Amino acid sequence: MLVSNEALLGIALVELGLVIVPGPNMIYLVSRSIVQGRRAGLISLAGVGIGFLVYLLAASAGLATLFALVPEIYLTLKLAGAAYLLWLAWNALRPGGASVFATQELEPDGPRKLFGMGLLTCLLNPKIAILYISLLPQFLDPSRGHLGAQSLVLGLTQLTVGVVMNAVFVITAGSVAVFLSRRPTWMRIHRYVTGTALAVFAVRLATDRARPLATH
Repeated sequence: MLVSNEALLGIALVELGLVIVPGPNMIYLVSRSIVQGRRAGLISLAGVGIGFLVYLLAASAGLATLFALVPEIYLTLKLAGAAYLLWLAWNALRPGGASVFATQELEPDGPRKLFGMGLLTCLLNPKIAILYISLLPQFLDPSRGHLGAQSLVLGLTQLTVGVVMNAVFVITAGSVAVFLSRRPTWMRIHRYVTGTALAVFAVRLATDRARPLATH
């Protein structure tokens, strides 16, 4: 096999851990689903999926190689991503902060804008950038050869897990929002848990000394 079962399971579990921690993608998708319904959320998710694909193709083309050769660029991106995640954590934990499932007042958008905003939100998401640039190359096995193809297979596995899990959030967002809105204590607990998870992820990201591996 080009990629081991252990590598496939590993990247799937990493993506599962990342996708359940509220970030820009989930916040946007859930907000749109609550305000405009599941159809709007799924259109936005299509844009997010294309964003995943853009990163995947870039990684397979050797993006990680660039960062391995110029570690200063990688370090800058990593620290910027950690800072952004800390900002999201503060928004969740600060007094008066809101859960990702809290109802928000948003103007309805058309399909084209929904798709475009989903794509843009994904491309600007530091968690996705770090996944492809830093984490995904750690699952490559040079002894199996064809590192670019391995990167593609692993990335498609990540993409599938990410899109499926985000689709679950889109479909259930309205029901979860109603459930939490009727239980303020649960809403606060959800907010504190997700804010803490974001902060922990940000700190681990900033202090991780792992370097990206070249894919070519």
